[in-house]
Amino acid sequence: MSYPLEEALRRELAPQEKLLWAGCPRRGLRLRWCDVFLIPLSVIWCGGVALFLVLLILFGVPALLLLCLAPFVLIGLYLAVGRFAIDAARRARTSYGVSNERAIIISGLVQRRTESIDLRTLTEVSLTERSDRSGTVTFGHAHPLILWFAAFPGWPGTAGFVLPRFEGISNAREVYDIIRRVQRQRA
Repeated sequence: MSYPLEEALRRELAPQEKLLWAGCPRRGLRLRWCDVFLIPLSVIWCGGVALFLVLLILFGVPALLLLCLAPFVLIGLYLAVGRFAIDAARRARTSYGVSNERAIIISGLVQRRTESIDLRTLTEVSLTERSDRSGTVTFGHAHPLILWFAAFPGWPGTAGFVLPRFEGISNAREVYDIIRRVQRQRA
């Protein structure tokens, strides 16, 4: 646990709270299952826009008309590169903590956002674990449609659909066990 991470979480604690665990999501480029669809889509999109731009330039279309394609170029750039950069930046500015009372998520690209999940009233905690012991701890129960939207993190407009979670943490089972232990002690 690094000092800045632990210090940011300790500032959020009430005087009687004890920090039991602190962590952060895996850093850097991260491919997800939805990229099986989005990467080919981005290649097709960018290729189509580039071809259309070249054809318009060859036919001598005025520059003002070419400017109308700017939104399509921006969407293509976001699909191909931007979503990876935004996701990596979002995860780099995210910290997770578990105290003897609650789970804490500190995040935010532009402004700092602190989310607190009271472990006494939390009814459902789920664990998704990978073979390398990393995984995601999700708080609450989601409708399958919400789970589908959660698969596209960083996609504009999907933030409200994602349940609070500790995403891509190492030793996910250990964190899950700490949360369950706190819940049993608080019951």
